[in-house]
Amino acid sequence: MRTTGRNDQGDQDGLTATRLTALLSAFRPGDDALGVSELARRTGLAKSTVHRLSAHLVGTGLFERHGTGLRLGLKLFEIGQLAAGRRGLVEAARPYLADLREATRNTVHLAVLEGTEVVYLDILRGPDAPLLPSRVGGRFPAHATGVGKAINAHSPESVVAQVINNGLARVSARTITAPGLLRRQLAKIRADGIAFEREESGVGVVCAASPLLDATGAVVAALSISGWANRMHTSRVAPAVRTAALTLSRTL
Repeated sequence: MRTTGRNDQGDQDGLTATRLTALLSAFRPGDDALGVSELARRTGLAKSTVHRLSAHLVGTGLFERHGTGLRLGLKLFEIGQLAAGRRGLVEAARPYLADLREATRNTVHLAVLEGTEVVYLDILRGPDAPLLPSRVGGRFPAHATGVGKAINAHSPESVVAQVINNGLARVSARTITAPGLLRRQLAKIRADGIAFEREESGVGVVCAASPLLDATGAVVAALSISGWANRMHTSRVAPAVRTAALTLSRTL
């Protein structure tokens, strides 16, 4: 009986955590305040559940009331600032990203791998680059990005297997969806130290990326340059990306 009670409590705690996460994740770029009805629609939760959980989030500072709606609270910003390791990586990489953008006038990214997706830690948008869907804190399928392939190429087999087993979803007409083809690309990337993405994440967009390695040789992140396929020659910018990645890796 006691074991069953603990299991039931664990299930309830997990459900509550999932619902709280859904509420916090319901906000999108450009959102300010959202009403209870919109939060319920986006999360699939009942309005009564949204009312109850949002009151808890307001009490902890994770939500703030704004008129008749709710918005993300400053407590979330404070928590984000505690991610010192990632913040240090962003600060160390920023000069290199700025140099790459200045030299190419294209958009540069710094990203890490989380599960089967990349998370963008920093983005410097170039004046001559296309408007990309990427955003700081945003996610994208790793197999469809240059940074994702650069990281996976230097990751343990278990990490690559997780990406493949999750299903190689088609993001654009040129996304690699065949496991064998992806593995062959990763082997070449591992040998060359540079990854290319040719309209695999979006029509008309190409990318060159390179991994960042720590002192033990483990991959920690990747940086990239993205631009228009008819303007940016990936083979020309690849050496600059590779050089920046190698130099930054030495500082890590």
